Amino acid sequence: MAYRLVCFDLDGTLVNNEKRSSWQVFHDHFGIDKNRRETARLKYLNGDITYPEWAHHDIGLWRERKVTKEMFLKALDENSLISGASEVLNELKSRGLKLAVISGSLSIVLERFIPDYKKLFDDIYLSWIEFDDAGFISKAKPTEYDMEGKAEALRIIAGKEGIPLSECVFVGDYVNDMMVMQEAGLSIAFNCGHDEVKRIADVVVEKKDLREILRFII
Repeated sequence: MAYRLVCFDLDGTLVNNEKRSSWQVFHDHFGIDKNRRETARLKYLNGDITYPEWAHHDIGLWRERKVTKEMFLKALDENSLISGASEVLNELKSRGLKLAVISGSLSIVLERFIPDYKKLFDDIYLSWIEFDDAGFISKAKPTEYDMEGKAEALRIIAGKEGIPLSECVFVGDYVNDMMVMQEAGLSIAFNCGHDEVKRIADVVVEKKDLREILRFII
């Protein structure tokens, strides 16, 4: 099979994040009230609010703390780009494959660790945060394509590019990647600690080096 589109999760897949979620990294770093966070999470899980409403709620908690862009970047100091990520992205791009990010993560994470992301990725689905001249959050646009929405994002990208789903790859690590993995022609569980994700993936890569995925794609 000749694959033509490779989609990546961000946290835990392209970026080394032991907490698996950049939202969790920021909440913990900024000392955000756990009860308020949990109340909003349960409202989302119970269907009382939408995913974007949940995201706006949590971003509002950062606004209350007057968190700046510099503070976000400082919170990411303990994270890093996954080993081999740069080589893999450049290799796939050089071979003419389309690349995409489908993630519930935040744009500040992509900007921090893959500053040339606009040259590498043809499509990006994540939550965007913009900052004013003083560094404070000026605008937020949460993604509508996390959880089950990731599968819809893959279908949108594949349709736009004219690529059958059978020629699409998804690389992820967490339970919110399961539905999109079932849509892709090739699903790779990378740096994954969840047995249920490993069970549905076509390929499981245990070694924490993204270069290990290349032999399954090209």
